[in-house]
Amino acid sequence: MVAGKVAEFLQAEKLMLLTNIKGVLGRDGEVVTGLTPKKVDSLIEDGTISGGMIPKIQCALDAVRSGVKSAVIVDGRVPHATLLEIFTNEGVGTLISRDLGSSLAD
Repeated sequence: MVAGKVAEFLQAEKLMLLTNIKGVLGRDGEVVTGLTPKKVDSLIEDGTISGGMIPKIQCALDAVRSGVKSAVIVDGRVPHATLLEIFTNEGVGTLISRDLGSSLAD
């Protein structure tokens, strides 16, 4: 939570949350790679996002809604996870952004 608030205060480009999970999992058990705030709200509402994921996703969501361009939940168990996130187009984990495509901003 503190990292999210610091990112908000600094209006950071990206908030990276290193965790011990792959990212947000969809109903099929696969990692959801890109989400908008509106989609996050609907996944919480329908129970796809629940339990211990709620504080992580809420931290990321609050940061994005407060001006941080994007937040990503990354599995810190993956070797070189931070480098993969920073230096590859695909990244690893789940990205939450207001700007996933030109028409998806909300």
